[in-house]
Amino acid sequence: MRLVSFRRGDTASFGAVDDGGVVDLGRRLHVPTLSEAFRRFGPGGLRGPAYGATPDFALDEVELEAVLPDAPRIFCVGINYVAHRDETGHPPVDHPTVFVRFAGSVVGHGQTMIKPPESDQFDFEGELAVVIGYSGRRIPASGALAHVAGYSCFNDGSVRDYQYQTSQFTPGKNFDRSGAFGPWLVTADEVADPQRLALETRLNGEVVQSATTDLMIFGVAELIAYLSTFTRLQPGDVIATGTPGGVGSRREPPLFMATGDEVEVEIDGIGLLSNPIGDEG
Repeated sequence: MRLVSFRRGDTASFGAVDDGGVVDLGRRLHVPTLSEAFRRFGPGGLRGPAYGATPDFALDEVELEAVLPDAPRIFCVGINYVAHRDETGHPPVDHPTVFVRFAGSVVGHGQTMIKPPESDQFDFEGELAVVIGYSGRRIPASGALAHVAGYSCFNDGSVRDYQYQTSQFTPGKNFDRSGAFGPWLVTADEVADPQRLALETRLNGEVVQSATTDLMIFGVAELIAYLSTFTRLQPGDVIATGTPGGVGSRREPPLFMATGDEVEVEIDGIGLLSNPIGDEG
């Protein structure tokens, strides 16, 4: 099942994508957001209302928003592929590098990622996103995938000079509307193994990143286990699992995104996240 958050006119809702249309689950369930639906019904509870329902809108009649516009927390994992670790010159570590993004820093498929006027170092980072569907604390890696609602594409758009002003990444990772998340969530039952997916990032049609998720240093189950050690994971929490090598800031010469560009993140079995780059305002 593919789940989306969308806006049609002045109305925001969420639903299931089927046969090129969207079944409006928010209206059927009287729940405002997908995150809230996970909390009330669990991911499995959305399958019944969606099954066999006639789509309410064609997919091209709605504007897709970030999969979870009100995500409680977006945990991002840095330096989680060997190729990216090597290109950045970081040493091997025993534990994941974790920072956070705010929900307002990401947009949905087709929406404009904003290059801030303060910087010309706006970089791409294609990633696999994991969405938590069932809460848990101190989750063992052996049972971690049972807590996953599904998977999506993520672009951890990074303002590099602000990222590296200090040892803390937060400013460079949280400019408003600088990242992207979508086009939809593919439920976990349709992804046999999250460590066997091909990921590709393209800038203006040119492949700039290409990897498979088995190359992660810390896999999805390990990340869930680690994060749930220090905080109770909640339905709607997002884990962006890190980007492979090939980022623009480590190329010679550097390759950054500019207004008018188009950036795509595609993951086999998940979907294609595409966004134009624009200026603020």
